[in-house]
Amino acid sequence: MATVSRHAVRARSICILFVILFIQGCAQLPPRNASSLSYAFDRPEETRLGREVQPHLQNQPSDSGFYIQDTGREAFLQRAALIEAAEQSIDAQYYIWNSDVSGTYLVRRLLVAADRGVRVRLLLDDVNLDGRDSMFAALDRHPNIKISIYNPFVTRSGIGKWLNFVTDFQRLNQRMHNKTFVVDGALGIMGGRNIGDEYFDIHPQMNFRDRDVLIAGPIVADLSANFDAFWNSASSYPISQLEPDAVQEQDLNAQLDQIRATASDITGLTRVPPQNSRSALEYMLQTLSGLIWAEGKLVFDSPSVDAQADADSPQRSAQMLHQLVEQADKNILVESAYLILGDDQLDILRQIRARGVRVSALTNSLASNDLTTNHAGYARRRGAMLANGAELYELRPDAAGCSSWIEMPGFCNNGAVGLHAKSAVFDRKTLYIGSFNINLRSIYLNSETVLVIHGPQLAERLAQDIEAAMAPENSWRVTRDADGQLLWSAGEDQLWTHEPATGFWRRFKSGLFSLLPMEKYL
Repeated sequence: MATVSRHAVRARSICILFVILFIQGCAQLPPRNASSLSYAFDRPEETRLGREVQPHLQNQPSDSGFYIQDTGREAFLQRAALIEAAEQSIDAQYYIWNSDVSGTYLVRRLLVAADRGVRVRLLLDDVNLDGRDSMFAALDRHPNIKISIYNPFVTRSGIGKWLNFVTDFQRLNQRMHNKTFVVDGALGIMGGRNIGDEYFDIHPQMNFRDRDVLIAGPIVADLSANFDAFWNSASSYPISQLEPDAVQEQDLNAQLDQIRATASDITGLTRVPPQNSRSALEYMLQTLSGLIWAEGKLVFDSPSVDAQADADSPQRSAQMLHQLVEQADKNILVESAYLILGDDQLDILRQIRARGVRVSALTNSLASNDLTTNHAGYARRRGAMLANGAELYELRPDAAGCSSWIEMPGFCNNGAVGLHAKSAVFDRKTLYIGSFNINLRSIYLNSETVLVIHGPQLAERLAQDIEAAMAPENSWRVTRDADGQLLWSAGEDQLWTHEPATGFWRRFKSGLFSLLPMEKYL
């Protein structure tokens, strides 16, 4: 009887635990604290950056200036320089902000900027914040720093967080994938990069070929409007409301002083960024001389309004892409880290191929993809894309182009390169660059920001860049033989009947995941 009693007690305890976890999973967010409403600084002419940009604007009153950040090195240095040059405001919106070498360094410099009076607003998606709440909550206590979290989980960590995901699946699948950075209302950066070593050519094992754009001119105000829309949306919560006890008041100064004490530490960085306003302005002046002026338009998706509504209609960024596809006459070049088409998109592909438009797409191979699940979604539709006329290329992790894409000494001899860029070129006249992967998640679920540039000079340059990445020394061409068997080739003499540079287990996992109809959520 005693044994039965112990079993009964154990069973009762397990039931109670599951009830507690279920209640955690079903918990609701509190009403948002509306006191966090604020708006972007809109007087760039009062700042040094704004005054440096002004002469360029006088000759280009309606166009904007663009500088494509092709390497992680310049993407990092330009962000670091803008932080040092800031006088009034820094607004940063990111899907991921890692606590690695580059992410920590930039956070420290944001604190230094706030100490000299710059208003810093940092908006982060909640999916990848695990373990960093206390650091961001400490920064949020600074009078010049405000941090908000987009579409937060009710339960912030542990198994309760993932139970919350299951019980609130529709809401929590709608993520803020935007990546924008605006300083003094004068200059902005947007594109595909998150904040982390693998995006800035600093990671020792894996670095990404990615693409951002530095922007001057009228579109910077649109970037600020994008930021304000998300900052002031009902889905953005001040971190102080989510984590009121994350930092005790008596520990606040100690934590901030600890961050300040290491603010100039460049250990782990492979280049020395500007660390004062003079050198930062000099660096940015050199960069501004390389701006190319053209007609452009910023398109951003609206923040989620009804989190429980079915996400079955393409968002603004996807509608813009569709419009550009329909307008193409000759060719479309695509570079997308994740490439997953649904039935509607396959129909569009078939229609544009029928009217003679050539479609060539570069994406990750299984060997270069950082997410096997996402590759599985692509692999599930790969045959259909080929059947509907797409030319497919998959990036090699040992791409010869690594030496020009990744500016990290010695990396290309020992590390692997992956693709994270999200770009397209239409008829070598129009560019589409941003956070938008050509997959169902970007079309229906995530919020995205994209830039459309009508400029043959930039378009031709980007087209050549993508085509170079498709060359045999950089990518495998995927085709089918007469029996429908997939083939991977790197020139005439190299041919594979399975995904190259991968072991059986990884191919097995990808094949297993590809059996599941979950493409929309990848």
